[in-house]
Amino acid sequence: MSFEVEFRDLIDVGGLIAQRALTSVEVTTGLLARIQRIDGGLKAYARLLGDSAIRQAETADREIAAGIHRGPLHGVPIAVKDLCWAEGAATAAGTAIYKDFVPTRDATVVRKLKEAGAVLIGKTQLTEGAYSDYHPSIPPVRNPWNDDYWAGISSSGSAVAAAAGLCFGSIASDTGGSIRWPSAANGVSGLKPTWGRVSRYGTFDLAPSLDHIGPIARSVADVAAILRVIAGHDRDDPTATRRPVGDYIADTIVDVRGRRIGIDRRWNSEDVDSQVQTALTEARAVFSDLGVEIVDVSFPDVRQIVPDWTLNCAVEAAVAHQATYPLHKEQYGSILSSVIENGMVVSGMEYQRILLRRAIFRGQVETLFSSIDAILTPIHPFAPLALSTIATLGEQPELIAKLQRYTCPFDMSGHPALAFPGGFSTEGGPIGLQLIAASFDEASLFSLGSAFQRITNWHRRHPDLDGRRIGSQTPGVAG
Repeated sequence: MSFEVEFRDLIDVGGLIAQRALTSVEVTTGLLARIQRIDGGLKAYARLLGDSAIRQAETADREIAAGIHRGPLHGVPIAVKDLCWAEGAATAAGTAIYKDFVPTRDATVVRKLKEAGAVLIGKTQLTEGAYSDYHPSIPPVRNPWNDDYWAGISSSGSAVAAAAGLCFGSIASDTGGSIRWPSAANGVSGLKPTWGRVSRYGTFDLAPSLDHIGPIARSVADVAAILRVIAGHDRDDPTATRRPVGDYIADTIVDVRGRRIGIDRRWNSEDVDSQVQTALTEARAVFSDLGVEIVDVSFPDVRQIVPDWTLNCAVEAAVAHQATYPLHKEQYGSILSSVIENGMVVSGMEYQRILLRRAIFRGQVETLFSSIDAILTPIHPFAPLALSTIATLGEQPELIAKLQRYTCPFDMSGHPALAFPGGFSTEGGPIGLQLIAASFDEASLFSLGSAFQRITNWHRRHPDLDGRRIGSQTPGVAG
């Protein structure tokens, strides 16, 4: 691939393929070669699907040559998190218990990507069962900006693949922050859609009422293009909404003058790194220059909803794993085992109180959007987060709560949240910010996020992976 095609926007590459300035086969083979050269040190992929990817690319080229065009993803290599079923491809969800599981059907999101003509290039690595730590048998995914930085959890492979130019977009999941944490840590854009906007059929559960499936890519416009394909009702998932799917790509080019962004200045600054606060201040200035009105708001207190998330997730994880735990406990890592066991002992009375508080919190958040279009917050209150710090999380419950403060509440409420790069620290690490909107108002997030990216270039930066050694260079992909 020439002129750094691997770092071009998904929409641009799709356009070049549609115009036959590039072929899907050229792009796919070039990307596979890049993955083989670089990913041994990053471990972003659990497995490559090279042979089938080439066949899909050949089909895309034949269709386009015949005048058949399926949309902006046609012929473009996309990765999916390895908790999404792909027919005939082992799908382990970061576990040992499912390492030999080969689904006979596609997850709905995978099916929709294929129907849009996307090339499924590989399955990205994740933490065990999509919780907070890797299974002991799996090498951790590495941050492409710096080996000493955290790559995020659990959709780390999906974000690293996008940041490192190893795919043009990826599918990820978010139960407590797992689209937004890795997006922020790796300097890419990602969307946790409204719960129910995207079908969860054919994806391994962590906590179904908290699990959200969504896209990661380098630009907000590319995220919008992927959501347009994967969103919508699904007969295999009755929780997937029947609400119409908007023209999200068109939403990325609208004028945002007169829109209103709410900011809780106390919540955004309390115990938040000064560099993150600087990024927030600069983002506010950018939005003001775009004609957006900045409005002071008071966000509901999250001090109870964050620990409630922990127990809510634990109960649902215990149910999700009841067929294999504790029957095959020896195949589980210690962190996921601990979560499941915690969930098994929560009383019905305690769980019901959590559900009632969650319903009240959801209503409080939704009420805020009666007078504003979005809320701006940090994602991480740190900049950047070092692996040495992450290694101490088990002994620092207050640090875990701090990390969850800006992400878990929106999994509990189900509101859509857009992660986007907002700057870089003095150490050279990405700083991510997020916008949150009313339920099913992804359109406002795409309008505001894309407007921000039209006059900033944080999302255009990418790590130099050809010029330095990253981690262990032992190949980490197969298949």
